[in-house]
This record gives sequence, C-alpha cells and structure tokens, in this order.
Amino acid sequence: MIVNGHIGRFTDEKAKVYRFSEVDFMSLPQASIATSTPWTARSKFEGPLLFDVLKHVGAMGSRLDLMALDDYSVSIPVSDLKAFGPILAHTRDGKRMTSRDFGPLFVMYPRDQFPVKLNTLPALSKFIWQVRRITVVE
Repeated sequence: MIVNGHIGRFTDEKAKVYRFSEVDFMSLPQASIATSTPWTARSKFEGPLLFDVLKHVGAMGSRLDLMALDDYSVSIPVSDLKAFGPILAHTRDGKRMTSRDFGPLFVMYPRDQFPVKLNTLPALSKFIWQVRRITVVE
C-alpha cells in the first residue's frame, strides 16, 4: 500500500510517497473490530487503526482519498478517525484477506456499535476494500 499527499515521512523521497512493506505495516499497533457489514456476516477484523497508519507517515490533513485495486475511490474525513476508530483490516476471523475476499486491506468501521450513523449509504461507501493507496489531503 502507498500513502502520499501531505505526509512528512517517505520511503521514496523523490516520488514523495511512503510504500508500506509487510514488516512496516505489521509492526504498527494492531486493533480489532467485531462487526457486520452488508457484504459480510459479523466477523472479527484485525489491523492497525487508520489513525496509526497516518501517524506513522507524519500525515497532516483533513481528508483521506482512498483508491482500491479496481479504481473505486472514496473520501474519508480525518474527523472519522477520532469519532469511530476505523481500522485498515488485513485479517478477518483469523485469516489474512486476499483480493478475492475484500483484501488485502479493508477499511472497517465499527458499524454495529454505531448503527444509526454507520448504516447509511454515505457511511457504507467508506467501507472500501482492496485498498491500494491513501492520499492525505490538506
């Protein structure tokens, strides 16, 4: 996965991007969310908080533009990170996700904890899977 935009740390200074290696990504503190989605039964999702991913790259912005492998994109306000604590899940029910089953990375919100706020079409559009890039916008 690549993070670019308004960030302060780079693995490629010339391209102004941070490319997460598996080791980098898995060394971040891990969290879990047990929830259901319109696409999955209630499951336990694991991965770092999106906040910690951004902290690792020195992100400074108010919005995240995420892009999936199939070019689906969505914007997430940084305020969601504090309000809901979404994670960038790599594991579902103890199994690493692949591109065939919502992976390798899936933005997961605690939908069951906030059903009124997170069970709307605008909120559900933020549950982006197959994440390949995050752009931090001012």
